[in-house]
Amino acid sequence: MSRTLYVLKKHKALYLLMLPGILYYIIFKYVPMYGIIIAFQNFSIGRGILGSKFVGLDHFIEFFFNTPDAWKLIRNTVMLNAYDLLFGFPAPIILALLFHELRFKWLKRIAQTISYLPHFLSTVVIAGIMITFLSPTSGIINFLLVKWFGIEPILFLGLPEWFRTIFVGSGIWQGVGWGTILYLAAIAGVDPTLYEAAKMDGANRFQQMRHITFIGMVPVMIILFVLNLGHFMEVGFQKILLLYNPMNYETSDVINTFVYRRGLLDADFSFATAVGLFQSAIGFVLVVTANRIVRKYSDTSLW
Repeated sequence: MSRTLYVLKKHKALYLLMLPGILYYIIFKYVPMYGIIIAFQNFSIGRGILGSKFVGLDHFIEFFFNTPDAWKLIRNTVMLNAYDLLFGFPAPIILALLFHELRFKWLKRIAQTISYLPHFLSTVVIAGIMITFLSPTSGIINFLLVKWFGIEPILFLGLPEWFRTIFVGSGIWQGVGWGTILYLAAIAGVDPTLYEAAKMDGANRFQQMRHITFIGMVPVMIILFVLNLGHFMEVGFQKILLLYNPMNYETSDVINTFVYRRGLLDADFSFATAVGLFQSAIGFVLVVTANRIVRKYSDTSLW
């Protein structure tokens, strides 16, 4: 105990800086976990959590076996996240490599600033931009398709096959610049003497990027990949809610929107909590599994 008090006293300034973040997670992440109990109850607001009837796994059984759209919701959620991992995860890595290879510092600063800007736009604004640009009557995308290629206007947000492309593409555009920050920090930590040694050995710029810069980013890539898997069964609920409509439900309706309708609109709190708990459980299993795998084959892991 004396050792712990000594460390706390010695580094009290650092622990004080950590305190707001710790309180945030305790208050908004851990304390609400008490409410998970209602996933196993027929929750009644009048009776409260302690007075509501316990029903066990009934809500989980109802979702998987008695909900007609359950597997469609799971499929859509998995597909959106799979596309995001496939195209969205490598995007900031590639952009960070390109930024690093720019010879002119002023051009690098301008390019980075431009790429950061979409991150500071709210989801509502991003959705509004997508709706405006993709409008079949006044959208710039359809205008260019008609003017340059002679293609008839396309109702992008009315066609289910376009939704995943629009959702993932807009997400990459919004977050790719901001996502380069950690990778650029990792590149900054690479020993400059490695580049000098590579030049002496005759390595060109591409070979230096491949064998030195990229390798220096790998630990950060592993950590971020494992963390992203924790949200694999979740998607950007706000943007989907703003972009989806009855015409594209086939590919846009996901677990989060279903939980929103059942939990808030229909006031079926227990059922919605059960479905949300299922999402979190899958994310937890993926993170633990991925962390064990990367710990086995590399020196980098979350724990």
